[in-house]
Amino acid sequence: MKPPKKSREKQPKRRLMFFFFAVCVVCVALVFRVGWVQIVRGQDFAVMAAQQQTRDSEVTARRGIIADRNGVELAISATTHTVFARPAALKSGETEEENQVLVRIAAEKLAEILERDPDEITQILNQNKTMVKVAKNVDKDKAALIRSAGLKGVSVTEDVKRYYPMGSLACHVIGSTTDDNRGLTGIERRYEARLSGNSGRWIKLSDTKGGKLSFGKEKYYSAEDGYGVQLTIDSIIQHYAEKAIAAARETTGAKRVSCLVMDPKTGDVLAMASTPGFDVNDPRTPLDPEQKAYFDTLDAEGQQDFWNEMWRNPLVTDTYEPGSTFKLLTTSIALEENLTYVNETFVCHGIYQIAGRTLHCWRYPSAHGTETLAQAVQNSCNPVMNALAQRIGKETFYKYLNDFGLMEKTGIDFPGEAGNQIQSLAAVGPVELATISYGQGIAVTPISLLTAVNSIGNGGKLMQPRLVKALLDEKGNVVEEFAPVEVRQVISAKTAEEMCRIMESVVAEGGGGKAKIPGYRVGGKTGTADKITNGGYNGEVVASFLGMAPMDDPQISVLVTVDEPSCDVVSGSVTAAPCAREIMENVLRYLDLRPEYTAEEQKALKSEYTTVPDLSGQSLSDAIGILAGKELGYKLTQADLAAAAGEDEGGNGSVEEFCVADQYPKAGETAKK
Repeated sequence: MKPPKKSREKQPKRRLMFFFFAVCVVCVALVFRVGWVQIVRGQDFAVMAAQQQTRDSEVTARRGIIADRNGVELAISATTHTVFARPAALKSGETEEENQVLVRIAAEKLAEILERDPDEITQILNQNKTMVKVAKNVDKDKAALIRSAGLKGVSVTEDVKRYYPMGSLACHVIGSTTDDNRGLTGIERRYEARLSGNSGRWIKLSDTKGGKLSFGKEKYYSAEDGYGVQLTIDSIIQHYAEKAIAAARETTGAKRVSCLVMDPKTGDVLAMASTPGFDVNDPRTPLDPEQKAYFDTLDAEGQQDFWNEMWRNPLVTDTYEPGSTFKLLTTSIALEENLTYVNETFVCHGIYQIAGRTLHCWRYPSAHGTETLAQAVQNSCNPVMNALAQRIGKETFYKYLNDFGLMEKTGIDFPGEAGNQIQSLAAVGPVELATISYGQGIAVTPISLLTAVNSIGNGGKLMQPRLVKALLDEKGNVVEEFAPVEVRQVISAKTAEEMCRIMESVVAEGGGGKAKIPGYRVGGKTGTADKITNGGYNGEVVASFLGMAPMDDPQISVLVTVDEPSCDVVSGSVTAAPCAREIMENVLRYLDLRPEYTAEEQKALKSEYTTVPDLSGQSLSDAIGILAGKELGYKLTQADLAAAAGEDEGGNGSVEEFCVADQYPKAGETAKK
């Protein structure tokens, strides 16, 4: 039976109305969705779109140079190249297999040019990133080959890398940078903010594959290059110092030899060197083959400790007992307080009592006997220094230690300066005061000790040490200059003049004879102090010599420290003074300070012979220094050394207490130089 005709006519209408209603619902939903996207979330999606399309690249600032006081470049920024790739642009195939083939082709070509492993390059190119860095510090020739290869999605940009034209010269001063050109050690770290400059930005719009969009504007913000740093270091003087300490380390078998050269009038550091050094262009690889072999055996933590040790500047970051060089300050204090005078006589008995304790002169069981103040400094006599310290008193003594800058850091513009280790005033008794007076029981940094003694050569004025004299723009013009800083007047000009004469007598007549330079008035003081390790003395010594010249108007001061010498005679007069002499002689001539020979020196220069001095009762080290002042050598048998050390022949004991009982030729005889 067929349905009624009217019912059949209503069915299409119902379907049409249902369809119309559904379309209306969908349209209303779309309207609401569009409204939600465009109005409610419009701002959020606009930001997301901008983030996806915007490419914000850093424009690296050029790092400022580091130059010596004469403008010689010690650190520059050389142009290098960085290779980037866009993985999406490389994968232009229709299937994943085709994409991998294209990636592999690009990887093999890049690996061939860069001399890298193709698998390593393939792994980099398969990263799920918009842009990947394939290689950095690529040289000019390789960069040109990559550009000419025309690899789709691969680009080469210019970058800058730190380069040190002088290699290892002044390595402990200049320091080094990280792989991303940030200061790691030394001046590079201390002046990071000035050297690095401010990076620029390059903002552009691109599609997901890195292609340029037809709309939008690019914005380019130029980088501000860093300032250059001009040091007080003189590269010529630095070369003299490094050459001399390298020879001294070879001669003495020392663990380390360090040297500091300064201008007493300004506080400028003219040279600062320590050996062994390292190549600043490859600061993580030791120069010494034996050290390199040892380094390769270390784990990651051990290698980091090795680097820290190798990079450390011991002249600023390490302390040591100064020994007899400190006697210059004790004598200065006593003279300034009018508690003694240059020609006052003292009697050394070789042994003395302090607060129930028995202390000895280094010459004990012998004694210096009657001696003037100047002779006591020449002889490095401990009892005389103790007598002066007891007159001064600990309160006044500590006041002057503070005035000499030894109770605080010097403030030198270098990272990691260590503080001096000096007992508190409350902990100091008569015995402690006695040992401090001759440089034991305290530890100071080399920079603080030489800075303090420099005041003697500067009319009593203490200057703050400095390593940087100016900041430079990209054209080498001075944009900021750092003037010398006078800290305070420590001693009077009169006391300073008297001390200069005493220092000169140590070299001319005392144990500092190996620092004597004909034609120049050289002053100084030797020192040999026991070395402290883990809170106790380990039997090793740090030998030193502190010198100054010319003493009528000091232009340079030198401090040489020899750490753990292993030669027969380890005193400062034998190990450190010759090194200081070599440095001072070269520097004085370099500064065009012409020698002025005395009549005796002129006669001696023309003659092959000299008069043998009287060495009776002198210590071995002082005797060697006196002979050197007369241009005479010496000879000892191994039996002599063994007897002096209280050992059998072939022993290796200390010879610090050795005193000359007899000599040949006799005093007053003529000998060939």
